[in-house]
Amino acid sequence: MIRLVIFAVLVLVLGYGFSWLADRPGDLSLIWEGQLYQTRLIVAASALIALIAVVMILWWLLRTIWTSPYSVGRYFRARKRDRGYQALSTGLIAAGAGNALLARKMAARSRGLIRADQEPLIALLEAQAALIEGRHDEARAKFEEMTNDPETRELGLRGLYLEAKRLGANEAARQYAEKAADNAPYLPWAAQATLEYRSQAGRWDDAIRLLEQQKAGRVIEKSEADRLRAVLLTARATEKLESDPAGARDDATYALKLAADFEPAAIIAAKALFREDKLRKAASILEQAWKSAPHPDIGRTYVRARSGDSAADRLKRAERLEGMRPNNVESLLLVAQAALDTQDFAKARAKAEAAARIEPREAAFLLLADIEEAETGDQGRIRHWLAQALKAPRDPAWVADGFVSDKWLPLSPVTGRLDAFVWKAPFDHVDKAVDESTTISIDSALKTLPPVRDGRTERMASDHRIIELERAATIAEAVRPSPKPPAPSKQAADAATSPEPRPFFGGLPDDPGVRNPAAEPEPKTRLRLF
Repeated sequence: MIRLVIFAVLVLVLGYGFSWLADRPGDLSLIWEGQLYQTRLIVAASALIALIAVVMILWWLLRTIWTSPYSVGRYFRARKRDRGYQALSTGLIAAGAGNALLARKMAARSRGLIRADQEPLIALLEAQAALIEGRHDEARAKFEEMTNDPETRELGLRGLYLEAKRLGANEAARQYAEKAADNAPYLPWAAQATLEYRSQAGRWDDAIRLLEQQKAGRVIEKSEADRLRAVLLTARATEKLESDPAGARDDATYALKLAADFEPAAIIAAKALFREDKLRKAASILEQAWKSAPHPDIGRTYVRARSGDSAADRLKRAERLEGMRPNNVESLLLVAQAALDTQDFAKARAKAEAAARIEPREAAFLLLADIEEAETGDQGRIRHWLAQALKAPRDPAWVADGFVSDKWLPLSPVTGRLDAFVWKAPFDHVDKAVDESTTISIDSALKTLPPVRDGRTERMASDHRIIELERAATIAEAVRPSPKPPAPSKQAADAATSPEPRPFFGGLPDDPGVRNPAAEPEPKTRLRLF
């Protein structure tokens, strides 16, 4: 476009110049070697311009002839390179489609048309073809060659990392990922893998440093980086909680600034403050977290803040949390458990039933079973509530990759993924629609609740059955036939011939080999004391 504009300007300038000369006629005289040459001015100007054009054409012809060998060679080289790149493109497409035969063929053709040191994609195509054909040793050798070239070092490290992961060589995979992350922290795969490996090893400082490099390089978004840093700080605070409460407090407090709704950070910060006897500040942190999102772990930590508190004191603290979030399932369950500890069965039952009415789930019915056992001890009613708990949806728990944990963990034990645990119901079937005939309702459970039985009457009846069974066993033992008596000795034979009469008891001879039930005392019975 610029050249076209320049050409148009030159044409306009020449046209304007010729028109200017045409409007001003004149003659041009030249004396050379005694001869006079005279012509018109416009003719002389035209001849000069024509001469310049002829010179330029002659220069172009001479330059073209002089450079023609190089131009011809460059043309054939470009044609050969174009054919090589076409083969390389076809081979990469074939490798992506899984056509190992065509990929191998195009790789050989590309190497013959393009110099391999000038085009690193040829090594990549050969490595991909080897992977498709199952020749992993050859592929790893290609990736090793790529790591020696600064242009393909990152590509080679990624290939070696994936091969190590395939073979289960986690230590080798970690080394490849860390090497790639050190050279290029902006690589998402290397940074993520290195972050997880350092977290698994408990190297929280190195993990936080790498996360800061990712954030500075804008590899991840600021919100995601803040969340991951809060997770790492909470994990480090958990390890410091026993040995360094002050450090744990600082880490957990900063984690709360990065993620205000992160419950594990609030719990760790409160526990660290409890160890420093800063109860008021710890309670304030837990209260703020409870107002944001009631969590049972936060409630238990708040209620049991001081180990020397009585059950009544714990009940007051639970009721304080309920006042902050009334008509909440977690608040009601927390108060019900505290009331049960104080033996206030009426309040415990009312709160548990209210929680089950809002959200009929497992914890509410299990708590009702505990209340029933502590108050009445009626096994029928206890089994009734346990049956309702079996049919009710599961309580939320910390879940990551199908693994259910009773406490929060920074990493998934299944995949090693960072910040994988989520507070939710463990199984997916609770989220699906349930048929109305199987829906759990506290009202229907209360209607089918069996009446309270007299526990003393039941125990006396059971003891009476035990007495009857023992009496029957004693009589059966008495009438059981005795074993055959041994042969009488000489003294026994002399006594038998003696005229002295032998005594009788109950019409049975007093034979030591035969038992007489009538002569035995009545068996003693065993009674249980109430």
